[in-house]
Amino acid sequence: MSENSPADTRTRPGEDRLSVAMIVASTREGRFAPVVADWMRGHLDRRTDLAAGTVDLAEIPLPTVLPAFGSPPPAGTTEALAAISPRLAAADAFVIVTPEYNHSYPAPLKAAIDWHHTEWHAKPVAFVSYGGVSGGLRAVEHLRGVLAELHAVTVRNTVSFHGGWSCFDEEGQVRDPASDAAATSMLDQLAWWAHALRDAKAVRPYQG
Repeated sequence: MSENSPADTRTRPGEDRLSVAMIVASTREGRFAPVVADWMRGHLDRRTDLAAGTVDLAEIPLPTVLPAFGSPPPAGTTEALAAISPRLAAADAFVIVTPEYNHSYPAPLKAAIDWHHTEWHAKPVAFVSYGGVSGGLRAVEHLRGVLAELHAVTVRNTVSFHGGWSCFDEEGQVRDPASDAAATSMLDQLAWWAHALRDAKAVRPYQG
């Protein structure tokens, strides 16, 4: 995407940028996630309508025991979540970068989702997935149902890398320019929904 493309001129003078949290789901040793995440972060950083931050779950140890329904969280939970909860709460939108594990998404991502509730409410979520033949799309389909339960809105367009390891060159850039076009289209949709939902919540608080 060039610096002069239409996607780089969405923000009018004085208009607030949208805060986007890019969540990196894989925590495995030797993971491929940083290659995909760095490429996606490049797209986010080139936009003048978005202000992006990265939430790398490999760097955020989450509590392992969820409290019983109606019970207070175990001691130390607030401190353990301090590295992630405020960042999710402050975000206007999310981009989740995820591989596919056993026809679904990684367990640390499920933990990060389950430890939060209102942080997801009435916010849009976009997906960048990678894997083998499926390109991680089965992980994305599972995530759509989970996030709908948490009152999030998942955007239609995704970016998926089938045989992800072969889709990037030695510099970490995609070999197929169609992937860059797909990322631009996806972020355009994400920004539209983020503006619409943020504006709506400013007029009428969301009733979760």
